[in-house]
Amino acid sequence: MKRIFLFIMFSSMIAAQTSGTLLEIKYAGSRQLETEKFNPVPMNVAQSKKSAGLAILYSMILPGMGELYAGDYGSGIYFTAADAALWGVYAGYSIYGKWKEDDYKAFAVSNGGITTDGKDDSYYASIGIYMNIEEYNRIQELNRSFAYVYDTGTHYWKWNNNEDRRKYRELWKSSEQAYNNLRFAIGALILNRIISAINAARLVAIHNRNLNESLGWNISFEVVNNTDLPSTFKLNLIKSF
Repeated sequence: MKRIFLFIMFSSMIAAQTSGTLLEIKYAGSRQLETEKFNPVPMNVAQSKKSAGLAILYSMILPGMGELYAGDYGSGIYFTAADAALWGVYAGYSIYGKWKEDDYKAFAVSNGGITTDGKDDSYYASIGIYMNIEEYNRIQELNRSFAYVYDTGTHYWKWNNNEDRRKYRELWKSSEQAYNNLRFAIGALILNRIISAINAARLVAIHNRNLNESLGWNISFEVVNNTDLPSTFKLNLIKSF
């Protein structure tokens, strides 16, 4: 009986030691995993200054992009929208002007007897004023503008009646007006870029001024594990100028 009692006590001691060893191993493993999980994580929230020259360049390429670069697209979006609208106007006038140009040339071929080969803009303007080439050349000779006299073989025209000449003149004027409006569209596109560039440079100046007044911080945190003490968090704040 005594031997049985001693055997049970010996077995219990071995089991307790084994269990304690397993708990120590498990705790050490858990602590190691915790340390690996909370490695220091740096966070840099400092900002850098921006270039006014780049902002101007971006706005000259596409209005609004300079404002986007400066960090304030709230006003830049209007310049981008205006640029898109102006390009639409430019395309519309260009298409309409070409359409009317084809119309007045076709009308002059059918009703004025002209040929379109080798004719310049001055010729198409003149045939809408005079009924025929003889009348035109006579006026130029009276004014002693002999350099402007047309060759009757290559630049011949003669309207059937004055009404046809007036119809042609209206078609020609519509085309010319559309082409003249292209110049205004181009001017507006250039002006939109200039205003956007000025605004972008202003926003960059504000950004850089605010940056000088604000604080830049480097933030990091880590978990410090001590063998004999509980684990602690460590937060590092570094101010940059």
